[in-house]
Amino acid sequence: MRLIITCVLFAVCFSTAFGQPPAQTDKKLEQKLKTAFASFRGDVGVYVHNLRTGKTVAINADTLFPTASTVKIPIQCGLFDKIQQGELTYGQELVYKDSLHYDDGIVGSLKDGAKIPLSEVVMLMETVSDNTGSLWCQALAGGGAAINDWLETNGFHQTRVNSRTPGRKANQAQYGWGQTSPRELASLLTYIRQGKAVSPAASDEMYRNLGRQYWDNDGLSQVPPDVKTACKNGAVNQARSEVVLVHAPHGDYVYCVMTKNQKDESWERTNEGFTLLRTVGAILWHHFEPKSTWKPAEGYEKWW
Repeated sequence: MRLIITCVLFAVCFSTAFGQPPAQTDKKLEQKLKTAFASFRGDVGVYVHNLRTGKTVAINADTLFPTASTVKIPIQCGLFDKIQQGELTYGQELVYKDSLHYDDGIVGSLKDGAKIPLSEVVMLMETVSDNTGSLWCQALAGGGAAINDWLETNGFHQTRVNSRTPGRKANQAQYGWGQTSPRELASLLTYIRQGKAVSPAASDEMYRNLGRQYWDNDGLSQVPPDVKTACKNGAVNQARSEVVLVHAPHGDYVYCVMTKNQKDESWERTNEGFTLLRTVGAILWHHFEPKSTWKPAEGYEKWW
């Protein structure tokens, strides 16, 4: 009973902190999602918020999961905070050094001494999820500790950067680069959309960056291509995640689905985590747009 009361109080306090009344659960959607999760071999959490009606679904929504590359949303927030403070400029020229190399993505393939604008490194971080560029942005933001301070100050108490962050080795061993919950990551994306992250102008630019997603083969593949979305996804061997805000015809909705401890660690399209992301994306689109007859074009799997 004490646990139930604690969970209820947490949900009420979280809603109040972001200026929202306690949400009403969408029972029909909740059942659809529970059915979709029933056979999944691993742990899964989801948070869905219809921004027009206020209704939500929360299944393991406050459980901690590995961020994988979704950590690049809070990194962007921390970086833009430095820009807002005048410590950096968005268009400033950066000089790449081989010491920054992490992997052979676009930024990691630059020659030592190559020049690139900060704005392009940010674009590559959010659009193609460039890892070397993201770690560069994390350092420019003041490191994980500074980003975590921004998160805490803005009311995000579960989302944290772990990698290359003093005092967080144990968290990194458990969760990897970062950790968050489905509710909090979806709320962070909403926070940006509402112009509350750093400043209204900074939020607008961050949201534009999140609207240029190259990795659109999972949940985004289940939304018509002419519908505006903002998204960030992530994947490591035992975890897949995706946070999406959809500007649907009958009202915006945001959701985050995350997995961990997956039995299926493959990197094929048929991976259970990738499949679940597509399943959730389709369920939500047709739930919120029940009259829509759109479906992915025949043969779309070829482009995964």
